[in-house]
Amino acid sequence: MTSTSPAAGQIPNDPLGAFCRENHCALAPTASGPLDGLTFATKDVMSIAGHRTAFGQPTWYRTHPVGSETAEAVRRLLAAGGRMLGVTLTDELSYSLSGENVHYGTPVNPRAPGRVAGGSSSGSAAAVAGGLVDFALGTDCAGSVRLPASYCGIYGVRPTHGRVPTQGVFPFAPTFDALGWLARDPQVLERAGRALLTGAAQPAAPERLLIATDCFALVEPRIGAALAPAVERLRAKFARVEEVVVCPTDLREWMECFRVIQAAEIWGNLGAWVREHAPQFGPGIGDRFEIASKVTRAEVERELAARRRIVARIDELLRPGDVLCLPTSPRIAPLKDTATDTMEVTYRYQAMCLLCIAGHGGLPQVSLPMATLDDCPLGLSIAAARGSDEMLLALARELG
Repeated sequence: MTSTSPAAGQIPNDPLGAFCRENHCALAPTASGPLDGLTFATKDVMSIAGHRTAFGQPTWYRTHPVGSETAEAVRRLLAAGGRMLGVTLTDELSYSLSGENVHYGTPVNPRAPGRVAGGSSSGSAAAVAGGLVDFALGTDCAGSVRLPASYCGIYGVRPTHGRVPTQGVFPFAPTFDALGWLARDPQVLERAGRALLTGAAQPAAPERLLIATDCFALVEPRIGAALAPAVERLRAKFARVEEVVVCPTDLREWMECFRVIQAAEIWGNLGAWVREHAPQFGPGIGDRFEIASKVTRAEVERELAARRRIVARIDELLRPGDVLCLPTSPRIAPLKDTATDTMEVTYRYQAMCLLCIAGHGGLPQVSLPMATLDDCPLGLSIAAARGSDEMLLALARELG
């Protein structure tokens, strides 16, 4: 169902707390196209001409000028007929996976009230899951589209690194940054992809399903059992199914490699501003920046070498036509106001052990809303070789 559009410039009806207030912006389509009649929202990390982007942080909002141009991805959607209804909340400077923002609030998870929507694309996920828009843009560095998609019971795409333009999006950790999107309907997900994806697609059709046994071994038995029927539905689409080990050693090593490189790049992009303005951060955010500030060049060089080996392993594993199946998240959404230590270790750290795989490989990955546990959504993911975005979107549509 297509969402009802508010009058131009009017903040949408928002019982979920998904939209920004002080920097609200709505934009009409600039042309007619494949997104005619569809509405979307934009995460508060993208430049909009004539408006200020808050990046989830009030001090950032006060210390930055209005945008001089609109992000390329937003322009593409408007030119394809989409109507932008507003800007959605994000975690502070996007440096979190929880979806809780001490300054601007925590968007409601419509599919699991009392639990977080997940971050950092929290507002986008909540707006989509609650039917406020048909689809929404988000960014995904360490899982900030895929994890909220799992928590909110919707589809979420991390595209092949570089296939969706990031011009006009605040840089975070460019080695891993990707601009993704979320939708309730797999057909809408695919339509948005046609407007957003650039460059050459991998022409292969899905041929071989790879079940990532080490990824499933990371999750609790209850999670694996909840995902099992969805895995069987996926198996039925393939004549060839194999079990594989993604990481020959330990996925925690891949996560640590990701964490160090990501932290160094985040500090390189945001550290000077943090030092100059000393913003008041919410729980966990300031600690993360402090840790990032201490990453040494020697550590980065060591992990960059490790990442080259990781990428080589991923490229060896995934051939054109292969689809990798793995859990999106090791858990359902945590309750709001979960203790910071629990959120950091039990949720964020463990989730990143799964989410870092596509980040390292620059792979496309789609989280599918195919399972529940304790009446809460739980996502199953499919990933593939770089350039296989269209193949995954078509498979998601067939499964939907």
